[in-house]
Amino acid sequence: MYICSYFTKVYKFRYMQSTQHDFLPILMQAGLAIGFVVMTIIGSSFLGPKRHSKNKDKNFECGIESVGNARIPFSVKYFLVAILFVLFDVEVIFLYPWAVNFKELGVDGMIKMVIFMLLLLVGFFYIIKKKALEWE
Repeated sequence: MYICSYFTKVYKFRYMQSTQHDFLPILMQAGLAIGFVVMTIIGSSFLGPKRHSKNKDKNFECGIESVGNARIPFSVKYFLVAILFVLFDVEVIFLYPWAVNFKELGVDGMIKMVIFMLLLLVGFFYIIKKKALEWE
């Protein structure tokens, strides 16, 4: 019995070891992807049309012609809302793995998720209290 357990431990240990040769396919795929991107950029710069004109070289933003100085103060409300959206969106992403493993996590997982959701709710009420989502 003791000998069998020794050999299974040795077998598992050898099975879990990896060598540099195991990473060769990953390096080949990364090299192929990087090479494809570099060759596409170089190829498009050589093969693409080169028609420069006064009209084409103008600064252009969303169909509106640039007028005046670009260094004027502006409201950052849009960026604040965008950052809050990304923040809460990323936090909601954590709900998917929890939902998939709901049964395996048991009561402990449920308690941790309730704490997580309460922290999300506290943050949400905080930004509502600070009127971060209200437009003027």
